[in-house]
Amino acid sequence: MAEMSMNKAIHGAIRRDLTRFVTALETFPPGDTGRSQQLGRAWENFDDLLTHHHEGEHRIAWPALQKVGVDPGLLTAMDAEHDVMAAALADARDAVGALTRSPGEAEAATALAAIRTLQEVTVAHLDHEEAEIEPVYLAKRDAPEIKAMGKQFAKVSPALGGRFFAWLLDGASPEERAAVTGEVPGPVLTVLTTVFGRGYRKNVASVWR
Repeated sequence: MAEMSMNKAIHGAIRRDLTRFVTALETFPPGDTGRSQQLGRAWENFDDLLTHHHEGEHRIAWPALQKVGVDPGLLTAMDAEHDVMAAALADARDAVGALTRSPGEAEAATALAAIRTLQEVTVAHLDHEEAEIEPVYLAKRDAPEIKAMGKQFAKVSPALGGRFFAWLLDGASPEERAAVTGEVPGPVLTVLTTVFGRGYRKNVASVWR
């Protein structure tokens, strides 16, 4: 099995959720308030975790990567792509919010169009980032700067950590799971996902079942 960084495993979860939203909105039954509320809950989780990821990259990952030799110009280009993503995310946030308030056919169509746009710009960015930076994460995984970066990312509340890892592993491929379990001790991961990830499983994962 090929190696994969934790970062690429996170990208896999982002891609899965975007596909889930597109599929759900393509088949959305107009007037179904219950379904719109479900999608609203799933969206709040996705919106929060995607924002946390790309803001964390700017604040934590980019300085570490620059220390191990990544061109600052490339990181500036990545930030510009994050800005495009953030604008598309804001548009999708407004559209999904409108759908949760009024689950009509027009609102569903607007939300679908907004999330398709978000999917397009986000996947383009993820593909670019993986092509340029994934080799660095793998080659420098034992560098002190990358180890310190991982510790900084881990400084979150158990509630956020549990929700994050429950989301990250929901539908993950064997390769993605291996990337996660290679970084997080099994007992810690079990506690985070079973105890602190309970809310995700009940309120978000169930939306996609």
